[in-house]
Amino acid sequence: MSTLVITDLHVEIDGKEILKGVNLTLNTNEIHAIMGPNGTGKSTLASAIMGHPKYEVTSGSIMLDGEDVLEMEVDERAQAGLFLGMQYPSEISGVTNADFLRSAINARREEGDEISLMKFIRELDKKMEFLEMDLDMAQRYLNEGFSGGEKKRNEILQLMMIKPKFAILDEIDSGLDIDALKVVSKGINEMRGEGFGCLMITHYQRLLNYITPDQVHVMMQGKVVKSGGAELAHKLEAEGYDWIKQELGIEDEETAEQEA
Repeated sequence: MSTLVITDLHVEIDGKEILKGVNLTLNTNEIHAIMGPNGTGKSTLASAIMGHPKYEVTSGSIMLDGEDVLEMEVDERAQAGLFLGMQYPSEISGVTNADFLRSAINARREEGDEISLMKFIRELDKKMEFLEMDLDMAQRYLNEGFSGGEKKRNEILQLMMIKPKFAILDEIDSGLDIDALKVVSKGINEMRGEGFGCLMITHYQRLLNYITPDQVHVMMQGKVVKSGGAELAHKLEAEGYDWIKQELGIEDEETAEQEA
């Protein structure tokens, strides 16, 4: 079992503190969901875990199996088993999906143990069919000209091919119609198991109708203020966040983080 431990994490953007002491522990074989109002730090947490240079960690720690993630470069974090599914995946002209994926897989392997071309093609075709993707997309440039739904499926394809220890999925459900949401959820559920853990950031209960989380966490004002089982998400859908604010005595404040 692998463990990702976030302890008292404080993060600033341009001198403005966004995360104000986040504590979270995620094990493989677990799926956690983070919910919360806009601007509470959810996307900042994802970016800080993966090492985006815009986000300055001022104190706290992120440990992966006892190793200090904050001491790793971005590519080292990916090689160590961390994966970020982005809310708005970038388009990369001149690099095909297939070339990108094979390079990413081999980057996590020892020299001399690279995946063979035939094995890669067989696995890629299998995963694309599972995700109901046109096989021609393998030879298209990465996300270039893809619809929003195609980009999100492509993120799940990368997840299934690379097989990280932990995936942080930042609003993987945003902009998806119900059919695409079902396919994306099917891919995440397929990954579920002893060697994989997932942290899903979402605004909506509808994603959790297809992926039952082991734990649900609520973020407000830069902290995790409440955690519970899947039933917590149902209550949030029914009652909103005001009851948590009243229960914990949290006052509304001007949004500090501008989340896309």
